[in-house]
Amino acid sequence: MGKYTDLTPENFEEVTNNGVSLVDFWAPWCGPCRMIAPVIEELAEEFEGKANICKVNTDEQQDLAVKYGIRSIPTIIFMKDGEIVDQMVGASSKQAFADKINSLL
Repeated sequence: MGKYTDLTPENFEEVTNNGVSLVDFWAPWCGPCRMIAPVIEELAEEFEGKANICKVNTDEQQDLAVKYGIRSIPTIIFMKDGEIVDQMVGASSKQAFADKINSLL
């Protein structure tokens, strides 16, 4: 089973600098974040070896949230080779996330 990567300031660039990455900025108290959590886990399984599926707990990694200008959660940023190429705010469908990843692969 594929697993998403928890990002910290120590591993963020190392993980997101190669290929396509979906980064979910979330918090445990956020209802919509909890709603899409199973979707993120499914995407991690489906895109294993093709794209990096990552999560950033904004309560624990406030510096990363500030660095990337996260004002509301969930915010999903899509990166290609370390560059932000798109962003989605709020809960969305698994298909919307998958379509965005596939368009970047």
